[in-house]
Amino acid sequence: MKRHELTDEQWERVAPFIPHSTARTGRPSKDPRLMLNGILWILGTGAAWRDLPERFGSCKTVHRYFSRWQRRGVFAAMIEALQIKL
Repeated sequence: MKRHELTDEQWERVAPFIPHSTARTGRPSKDPRLMLNGILWILGTGAAWRDLPERFGSCKTVHRYFSRWQRRGVFAAMIEALQIKL
């Protein structure tokens, strides 16, 4: 496991909050765990989006997931559930 990335146990706790893609056309969706790890890398390092390491994919794609999940309240729901559970 690399720094700023989720362990399997951590992923198991937050995975239920990640929305699943229901699109039936176009490109397949990216791995949500990889996208979340990219988001956490940005938030943990304070780096600019364009400095995201290539292992996470395109910085534009990761930012799109971040923006979409932020608008849908995914992070707020995660934090609330984790506060209650922990």
